[in-house]
Amino acid sequence: MRVRRLPVRPNLEQLRRQAKELLRAMRAGDANAIAELRERHPESIDPSSAKLADAQLVLARSYSASSWTRLVHAVELAEAIWRDDPDEVLALITRNSDLIHEDVLIRHDSNWGPPMTYAANLGRDRLIRLFHGHGAKDLASAAGRAALQGKPDTVRMIYDLAGRPSLEEWTLAGPAYTLSVEGTAVLLTLGARLVGPDGVDANTMEHLLGTDSRNAPAKHRILEMYVEHGFEPPDTPVMALHRGRIDLLEAHVARDPDLLTRTFDTADVFPLAPACARDPYTAQGTPVHGTTLLHIAAYFDELEIAKWLLDRGMDPDTRAAIDAGGFGGYTALFSTVVSQRNFWVNYGKGQPDEARFTRLLLDRGAAPNVRASLKARLEEGHGGGPLHEYRDVTPLGWGEQYHAKIFVSRESLRLIEARGGSR
Repeated sequence: MRVRRLPVRPNLEQLRRQAKELLRAMRAGDANAIAELRERHPESIDPSSAKLADAQLVLARSYSASSWTRLVHAVELAEAIWRDDPDEVLALITRNSDLIHEDVLIRHDSNWGPPMTYAANLGRDRLIRLFHGHGAKDLASAAGRAALQGKPDTVRMIYDLAGRPSLEEWTLAGPAYTLSVEGTAVLLTLGARLVGPDGVDANTMEHLLGTDSRNAPAKHRILEMYVEHGFEPPDTPVMALHRGRIDLLEAHVARDPDLLTRTFDTADVFPLAPACARDPYTAQGTPVHGTTLLHIAAYFDELEIAKWLLDRGMDPDTRAAIDAGGFGGYTALFSTVVSQRNFWVNYGKGQPDEARFTRLLLDRGAAPNVRASLKARLEEGHGGGPLHEYRDVTPLGWGEQYHAKIFVSRESLRLIEARGGSR
């Protein structure tokens, strides 16, 4: 049975249209609509004589709401918080005081949380004080979401409302995930710590190194803030790459002349973040297991590191390792065609899709028609699903055949084709 999820900013008019469309489908004999009616309506209703109220109830329950009225209240509250409208918020929570403690978006898998936490995501400080004054208790989650969203003034206000507690056990994972320098800085200033009695917080490192976000300068700064607060990073080439420390990479090359041809496994790529290294073929784009520093730089959108590697003499066509099944052998060009950087572009985030990495590699002589075999599956956060195999594909073929187009850069494909790339 279909389960619907309210978006972060739901729209009441859209829900009303959905209810009308569901009613029309019921009356027209649509099998899925009738199944929803029978599953979610408490009474036995003849689909051909169903009323709008019936469709609204069914729709509301598909959004995990107990009634259409409860769904409407959720949307009205969310919209009032977005508008920073204390009068409307007060009217809603006065009519239904339970709203203070229930998730605004109703579904429990939404990390936007109850009203105070929801308001903290948006930096709605006066609403946070209003909710707190009416009994809201979710101060810790509200502070965490404000930090994640890079709103340090809101974090400080919530910290004061909470009575300035010890933050030694608070996690830095939220702003690590969004690569928020401001959110990380305020939590560290107030007493949060990456390194505790049991060592480095693996959850925070997994959020930082495994994040969906791509902002190399921000990641570099966050890691240096960790160092300033007691973190001792592993002295490895990949950690130097994560930190953006070309000076450290120089030292590694001096000690290991073969470094520019070495390959690394996922445990190397995600140090101190074991959850990120469990499946070598699960990736945010082109798999990074068994790859070189140049592939890894492409994976994390470390363009300056890539330029340094190429200036240092690294072959742009250096290949990934090949496993026992014959999979691997792809070049960094593959890693620019299908990558997490493209995911953000396609959702309208960040800079336009200029395919900077693809252009760099092609300008430095990367061959457009290398063939390789790859296998990959998406992370659970991106939909999961089965392991897909792609045999004997070029970079162009890899991008055109890849099953999750949201990760594919059309501009990269255009550039490769313009340079003689074939399928």
